[in-house]
Amino acid sequence: MADESRDFDVVVIGGGQAGLAVGYYLRRTPLRWTILDAQDAPGGAWPRAWRSLRLFSPARYSSLPGWMMPGGDAYPTRDEAIDYLARYEARYALAVRRRVRVTAVRREGTGFCVESDAGEWRARAVVSATGTWAAPFIPDYPGRESFHGVQLHSSCYESTDGFVGKRVLVVGGGNSGAQVLAELSQVADATWVTLTPPTFLPDHVDGRYLFEQETARYRAKQEGREPPPAADIGDVVMVAPVREARDRGVLAGVPPFVRFTPTGVGWPDGREERIDAVIWCTGFHPALDHLRPLAIAGADGRVRVAGTRSLAEPMLWLVGYGDWTGFASATLIGVGRSARATVQQIEAALGGAT
Repeated sequence: MADESRDFDVVVIGGGQAGLAVGYYLRRTPLRWTILDAQDAPGGAWPRAWRSLRLFSPARYSSLPGWMMPGGDAYPTRDEAIDYLARYEARYALAVRRRVRVTAVRREGTGFCVESDAGEWRARAVVSATGTWAAPFIPDYPGRESFHGVQLHSSCYESTDGFVGKRVLVVGGGNSGAQVLAELSQVADATWVTLTPPTFLPDHVDGRYLFEQETARYRAKQEGREPPPAADIGDVVMVAPVREARDRGVLAGVPPFVRFTPTGVGWPDGREERIDAVIWCTGFHPALDHLRPLAIAGADGRVRVAGTRSLAEPMLWLVGYGDWTGFASATLIGVGRSARATVQQIEAALGGAT
């Protein structure tokens, strides 16, 4: 439950899929809790994804605990994922406060002071569920600051608007790079830049299969058995737009350029090429600036955890940042397990409501 006070047993930072999953289990406890979200509306990071994005797993394999995403075996669009999260939040009356951008978490006595642009909250325990979308990673290429063209990370890319007829490099060999390349190649002279030649899953294999495979490995480790070897079947899920691009023959990656010039890039063979734009599909770091006052993040930006619980700050939990905070915890279907275990630990640690 939640109220209008600023003193809580638990404050959850982030109202995206991880924060909602934690809220789903907190509502079953007697603890006083709230979720602080920096966004203007429900949906977490999904509204910032490009408009044509499709999830890599069918709807029934892209669901939070308690309520399956509508759509069955169809691959949801970005907007369908946003709608699902908004309705999920309303369905369970999860206490999300917007727009609240948390700027710092500080130790205060036996609890925490959570500072934000909307004031301060106090909590006996804190769950950080801010994900990675707010911390995009762009590699530091020589001359990058001198390039006069457009540079966008995939987190800021929306559509092909502004790129029609342009010469564009899409950098990054994962699923985001493949989908963005597939779309841009329809209207622009687009080249896919990848560190290694891209590899593709068979058409019948998707995120559902990958999750089941990794679940089997996870369970074997939990039970002390030797996990089965991971199948070497590729990286890129062949959703419909990517299959269409393959059929057009545009899914060939080229090795990276070595430097920028003011008007383009320089390739390893010494050739210079004029480029209008570069789209960086190069991933993210954990968005943990708000934890900086606690001085617990390592050089890699991660916090040392046991499960989801911070080792240095045992009343702090981190949910949804990737496998280092729980198996498949950065996915819709996987975060529920981490959220449930986290709330069980919090309830045990706090010993009930105050």
